[in-house]
Amino acid sequence: MPTARRRPNPSTDASVAPAAALLADPARVAMLWALIDGRALPAGELARAAGVSPSTASAHLGRLVAAKWVGAEDQGRHRYMRLINPDVAGLLEALAVVGGPPPEAPGVKGGPPDELRLARSCYDHLAGRAGVALTEALVADGSITEDGRIYAVTPSGRVRLGGLGIDTEAIAAEARKGRRYLARVCLDWSERRHHLAGALGQALLNQVLALGWFERRRGSRALRLTNAGRRALWREWGVRLI
Repeated sequence: MPTARRRPNPSTDASVAPAAALLADPARVAMLWALIDGRALPAGELARAAGVSPSTASAHLGRLVAAKWVGAEDQGRHRYMRLINPDVAGLLEALAVVGGPPPEAPGVKGGPPDELRLARSCYDHLAGRAGVALTEALVADGSITEDGRIYAVTPSGRVRLGGLGIDTEAIAAEARKGRRYLARVCLDWSERRHHLAGALGQALLNQVLALGWFERRRGSRALRLTNAGRRALWREWGVRLI
């Protein structure tokens, strides 16, 4: 018996098609991956990352700006581009689960892939084995609970994270103002498990960087786990990273 063809659903197809069209071009995808760590990069650098001419890059970036995925900021003679929609970072990571690991960021060609798998920034939050392990530790000790695609911070979690220097109530208030999730799941492309995203995920990444547990690698999304961070993660949450 032949399989019945699915009838198009205008309500869902119309919302998915524009996003799919933006991701259909490899050059645009390469630019988005280059921006996924939250840095602002000049259009010329994004053109090199995508392997296209400046004029072609400008056309691609124009579409991303029009879709409100990327924002532009002029400084002197240069125009800097930044990823402004955090959901796009989650979308890229989810697609990488299906399509395989993304290309490495500009400046780290030939670098060991284990660096990205151990710890990296996914837009503005911690990803890789470190991000997944820390998220699972927060769930295991009852600091956060998972409900579908959302994490909720528990009363004990507010105290626990407060001891790390993270004021979850203040972060929640700012998230509400910006109509942003406080804490949501993000599927990690290398681990195939969830890590913490949203405003709390951003605060957590900023704090572990400020504490010196991780350090940014220049020109890369990869993060270096310091000896102090290795000891602190084991002491505080029983997370062992090697």
